Amino acid sequence: MAGLPWGRVVTEPADEELIARYRDGDAQAFKILVRRHQRPLYNFTLRQVHSPSTAEDIVQDVFVRIVHNVETFKAESKFTTWAYTIARNLCIDHLRKRVHRRHPSLDAPVSESEGGATLMETVAGKGAGADRSAINKQLQEHLRTAVEALPDDQREVFLLRQVSDLPFKEIAEIVGVGENTVKSRMRYALERLQAALSEFEDYAKGLSG
Repeated sequence: MAGLPWGRVVTEPADEELIARYRDGDAQAFKILVRRHQRPLYNFTLRQVHSPSTAEDIVQDVFVRIVHNVETFKAESKFTTWAYTIARNLCIDHLRKRVHRRHPSLDAPVSESEGGATLMETVAGKGAGADRSAINKQLQEHLRTAVEALPDDQREVFLLRQVSDLPFKEIAEIVGVGENTVKSRMRYALERLQAALSEFEDYAKGLSG
């Protein structure tokens, strides 16, 4: 705070400013983008491919493609939309190449380190309720089963919204459908989850789009 005028707020540069600076030759700007988005992209990718090493490779490929195509980035677009669209397409390509598609595991740690919170803990943590810890284990099992049972398009929207915390407009651009369609998929996903979690009424009511 020393040396700053009272009332002045120092903010981090926006993603779009950083990508513009990188395009103009500022390599440090790209490093900031990588630090800012590498983990969230990894978390999303891991949910799809169920392999830490594959998720790491895909995320690396995402940034390689961003570098190779940086001149095509449109200033009016959001960087996160671009990055998640690339990640999603790479995940789809990977899954299509597998002989037997498996649903992503929701038990894998969100972070690479051992003991990291799982996706189920991350999602369950969004629910309110002072007694959540007492039923956490049983709730996670029910939630895991319920999320994995969702249709692919609903599960994808649910993860992008509830885990990656992206706005509906961005999700619509990422998955290539209208925003109203995305909202409908989220609504159907929540209805299915609420029905599956009916015995955990307080948590089910806490789910929201």
